Amino acid sequence: MASFSIKQEFKNDDQYNTSREMWESISQFIPKDKTIWEAFMLENTTSKSMDYLTELGHEVVGSPEIDFFTSNLGDIIVSNPPYSIKARIFQRLSELDKPFILILPVSTITKQFVKKLHREKLQIIVPDKRLQFIKGEDQLKRAWFDTMFLCYKMNLEKDITFI
Repeated sequence: MASFSIKQEFKNDDQYNTSREMWESISQFIPKDKTIWEAFMLENTTSKSMDYLTELGHEVVGSPEIDFFTSNLGDIIVSNPPYSIKARIFQRLSELDKPFILILPVSTITKQFVKKLHREKLQIIVPDKRLQFIKGEDQLKRAWFDTMFLCYKMNLEKDITFI
């Protein structure tokens, strides 16, 4: 099988950053004693997510040069992955079998690649409003679709948590 890299597959529509407000809303669900792997960064960029999560008291590792499909860092993955390659990402997540919290469109929960995970270990955090992403330097844009935080092996108190 040919080597696959996020750097090769990133689409322009994938280039939305996560606002600090989003990470603040779920920070309480991320264990402080675990190292977060921010696995999805574009080449030649800095990760605002890494900065925000660090400011919120979490230890975060990651780099645009590290390929998600060949690496395995940290204790948990907390990220906003590129939506255009979700199926490949979930194939790798299944191989890693590592806890994660990912920001994804709500419709993702119905996809076969999600259903291949251990369903009893899936949980969802549902925001109280549509999330705003950062496009470009600092332009906030509200998503035109509903999003969720899909959690795997996070051992939250409830399977569906509304925030």
